[in-house]
Amino acid sequence: MLDYRFIKDNLEAVKENIRNRNMKADADKVAMLFDTRNELVTQLQNLQQQRNTNAQAMKGKLDADTRNRLIEEGKKLKEDIAAAEAELEQVEKELDTEGRRIPNMAHPSAPIGKEDKDNLEVKRVGNPTTFNFEPKDHVQLGQELDIIDFDSATKVTGTKFYYLKNEGVFLELGLIRYALDILQKKGFTPFITPDLAKEEILEGIGFNPRGAESNVYTVEGEGTCLVGTAEITLGGYYSGTILSKDKLPLRMAGLSHCFRREAGAAGQFSKGLYRVHQFTKVEMFAYCLPEESDALHEELRSIEEEIFAGLEIPFRVVDTCTGDLGAPAYRKWDLEAWMPGRNGGEWGEVTSTSNCTDYQARRLNIKYKEEDGKNKYVHMLNGTAIAISRGIIAILENFQQADGSVRLPKALVPYCGFEVIKKKQ
Repeated sequence: MLDYRFIKDNLEAVKENIRNRNMKADADKVAMLFDTRNELVTQLQNLQQQRNTNAQAMKGKLDADTRNRLIEEGKKLKEDIAAAEAELEQVEKELDTEGRRIPNMAHPSAPIGKEDKDNLEVKRVGNPTTFNFEPKDHVQLGQELDIIDFDSATKVTGTKFYYLKNEGVFLELGLIRYALDILQKKGFTPFITPDLAKEEILEGIGFNPRGAESNVYTVEGEGTCLVGTAEITLGGYYSGTILSKDKLPLRMAGLSHCFRREAGAAGQFSKGLYRVHQFTKVEMFAYCLPEESDALHEELRSIEEEIFAGLEIPFRVVDTCTGDLGAPAYRKWDLEAWMPGRNGGEWGEVTSTSNCTDYQARRLNIKYKEEDGKNKYVHMLNGTAIAISRGIIAILENFQQADGSVRLPKALVPYCGFEVIKKKQ
């Protein structure tokens, strides 16, 4: 969340940012509640001071009338303090609720727009793959090569689930190890994270665990949710912690399953592996000093580029527009891979990396200690190293051959143990 004082002092800029992000939040109400909270705190402190003065006066030698008067004043002060505390608690609860609806400020250079079509392409690596035959999409390739089974998963679990089979299993495992090896060499600590997290951790990261618009599966009666990304569990790892400044930045790489309801997702661009309820992902996460976050954000983006360039997959980088950022992100880069089977050939998102500045840290109370002894909020960043299901789409569709087989990128061969996925006899 944003600092309340910042919201009050920069009210028009905050309101414009809300409009640019196409979100619903009431900055005026937050500023009003902030002032009310401060007034109530002052009133409560005055009452507490009067109570202390009253208590001190009771210790002296007093005549009966004076003592009785002080006793009555003490009773009245006790009632007034209880009422002030209750009012303050209610206002603080409302301030917290409204404050959490305010999105992070967007980077001044972020394109203004409502949805992904307004994102700005800033870089392209490789050229869209061309074929001298009619290319297939990954759904047809996966079924013909007997490495993906959607029908059985629908029967057993429901739509938007899948089985990986045969070489598909080793392709997933190979992509995981390929990405983790790159990250470990760059100083990331590898983690396998839990698949569940408490609702308050999801809320701190910026995910909505409840309601019709939620993209999260909740575990009924447990106060926990299935995670949609290891960003949640890695971001919650240091919640309520004061980090040592000399240990920053901290770089973490989390392997997890990801579960998403994908509410409202439909259409041809959601078919197959592109938008599913469960998939595997390697996530990058970092905690750093505020002055380091811009450079670290570029580092995360360069790692994503290295991973996909190493896989020989054509991709482009886009600067995400304000309406597509999500509430916590200050700036977000997306990598979109060329997917020949997508509407005859289109770009499809495969990774993103976000600088969330101190927005999540305020919610999760994660700080570092400065040399002057003051505690300040860290900056937190996240980035997809590889979402395996979308990586598989890009590999199958870009490396397919005329005979229906799929060759592997050279970088994956040592991890998978084979060079080509062929049709079964």
